[in-house]
Amino acid sequence: MTKTRDVLLLIARIGIGVVFIAHGLQKLAIDGMSATAAGFVEMGVPLPTLSAWVAALIELLGGVSLILGLLLPVFGVLLAADMVGAGLIAHIGSGFFATDGGFEYVLVLALTSLALGFCGGRFALDRKLNPRAPVLRAATAG
Repeated sequence: MTKTRDVLLLIARIGIGVVFIAHGLQKLAIDGMSATAAGFVEMGVPLPTLSAWVAALIELLGGVSLILGLLLPVFGVLLAADMVGAGLIAHIGSGFFATDGGFEYVLVLALTSLALGFCGGRFALDRKLNPRAPVLRAATAG
């Protein structure tokens, strides 16, 4: 059961990591930072140019972190904070469902980032670099 759980956590980290890398690259390379900052201005994001760079780098580096399993707690919190900010600034006024522009999608990404950040599994570089670190385990039914 433990190996299956760790494999599934690895698959989840890779999948969510790819999503964050795509969003970071979209800001940095596809749309470009000028367009991203302009979009942030329209949404009322404070310090839009700085915020655009911070969001892009957190998403890109955080996605790589999830895939590698490196610095998971740090990037789990940073990615969650990034998504909470997006939810509060750009999505909360549109209701819940993502199809209406609501906060559903960013909520799922925030919660998943936290979960994977603190329970990333055995197949993470964090675990290889610090094998004595305590492992969070799910409670067993007794």
